[in-house]
Amino acid sequence: MWMLLPMHGEQHYLVGLDLAGRKVVVVGGGTVAQRRLPRLVAAGALVEVVSPEVTPAVQGIVEAGGAVWHERRYAPGDLDGAWYVLACTSDPEVNARITADATDLRVFCVRADVAVKGTAVTPAVGGHDGLLLGVLAGGQHRRSAAVRDGLLAALRDGSLSDQHDQPAGVALVGGGPGDPDLITVRGRRLLARADVVVADRLAPMELLDELPPHVEVVDAAKIPYGRAATQDFINTTLVDNAKAGKFVVRLKGGDPYVFGRGFEELIACAEAGVPVTVVPGVTSAFGVPALADVPVTHRGVAHEVVVVSGHVAPDDERSLVDWDALARLRGTVVILMGVERAGAFAAALRAGRPGATPVSVIQEGSTRAQRVVQSTLDSLGHDVVERGIRPPAIIVVGPVAGLARELPFRA
Repeated sequence: MWMLLPMHGEQHYLVGLDLAGRKVVVVGGGTVAQRRLPRLVAAGALVEVVSPEVTPAVQGIVEAGGAVWHERRYAPGDLDGAWYVLACTSDPEVNARITADATDLRVFCVRADVAVKGTAVTPAVGGHDGLLLGVLAGGQHRRSAAVRDGLLAALRDGSLSDQHDQPAGVALVGGGPGDPDLITVRGRRLLARADVVVADRLAPMELLDELPPHVEVVDAAKIPYGRAATQDFINTTLVDNAKAGKFVVRLKGGDPYVFGRGFEELIACAEAGVPVTVVPGVTSAFGVPALADVPVTHRGVAHEVVVVSGHVAPDDERSLVDWDALARLRGTVVILMGVERAGAFAAALRAGRPGATPVSVIQEGSTRAQRVVQSTLDSLGHDVVERGIRPPAIIVVGPVAGLARELPFRA
C-alpha cells in the first residue's frame, strides 16, 4: 500500500525541456513576455506570440525573426500543436481559460499572474560557462532569485567549483578603468581559473588579492617615464606558460584593444600556436568620463567622438594623427596618455577650436583617488601643472566637458 506523504515547501519537479524546433505559445505581449522571450528564442523554440499589442522590445524580437506575432486576442485553436504555453495577459479570466485549454490538451502551461494555478512554473534562471541553473522556492520569488544569484556569484569568483574542464591557452582580459566591480562577468570568471596572471599596472589590483595561493602573478607594469616590462618579455611569458600547460590570464586595464597592445599579444600567441580568448573590457576612454559626469556624446551637443593616443606630441614625426582635422571637428576628443604633453595638444586643437572650449581632466578615474579638473583649451597646459595632475589621467575636450556644471546636484 502506497502512502502519499505531505510535501513541505517546493513541490514542483524541476526538468529541462528541449524546445528546439517545437512550438511554444506566449499569450500576452507585455513585460512578462518581454522577459521570457529571449531565453525561449535562444533555446530554439518556434515562438508564437498572441496579443493585440506588444512592447517595443517584443516587437523588436519579432522583427528580428525570433517569433511570430498574431496581432489579436487569444482564440480557440491557438494552442494546437504547442509543446509549452505561457499565459501572461493582464486579464485573469483569459489566463484561466488558456490554462484550462492547455490542460485539456495535456500541454504544460505557466500562468504568470497566479503561478500556483498553472501546471508549470518558471524558476529563477541563470547561466554560467555552459551551465544553466534553475531555482524554485515554493513561490517565494525573492528567495529563489537570491539563491540563484549567490550560486552564480560563487561560481564566477571561483569559491564554488563546478569541476569543469580547465580552459587552455591565454585569455586577454580587459579589467576596466580601475574599479574591480567594473570588470566583466566573463573576465572575472576566467581570472578565477587562472594558473598564471600577467597583470598591468592599471589593471584592478584588488582582484589579485582574491586569487588562490598557487596562482603565479607576473608584474608587467609599464610605469610612465619609468621602468617598464618590455613587450617581448610579456609575449614570451604568455607563450611559455601556455605551452607549459598553464592557463594564462593577461589582465589589462581598460580594454585590451584600445591602446592596450592586445592584438600584438594575440599575434604572438597565434604565431606560437597558442589558443587565445579575447574578453573586451570597459574602456577608460568612455567609462572614466561617464563616472565623472562627462558624457562623451550627448544629443544636440556632440555627434562624434574621437579617441587619440597622446604618447607622442602633435609635431612628432611618429604621430599618425591628423591634428588639423581634429581641430576642425565640433564633437568630442578623448586623449589617453596625454598628461605630459597636454599643453601641446591644446595648442594643436586651438588651431580650429575656441580657446574657451571646455576640457575635463580625470585622474585615476573610477578609483577612490579620482580627481577631476575642469579647464579650457586656453588654460589646460597651466592647469595640469598647477594642479599636479599625473598619469593615469584622461583628457576630454569638447562641449560635453562643460555639461556637468549644469547639474544642480553637482553644484
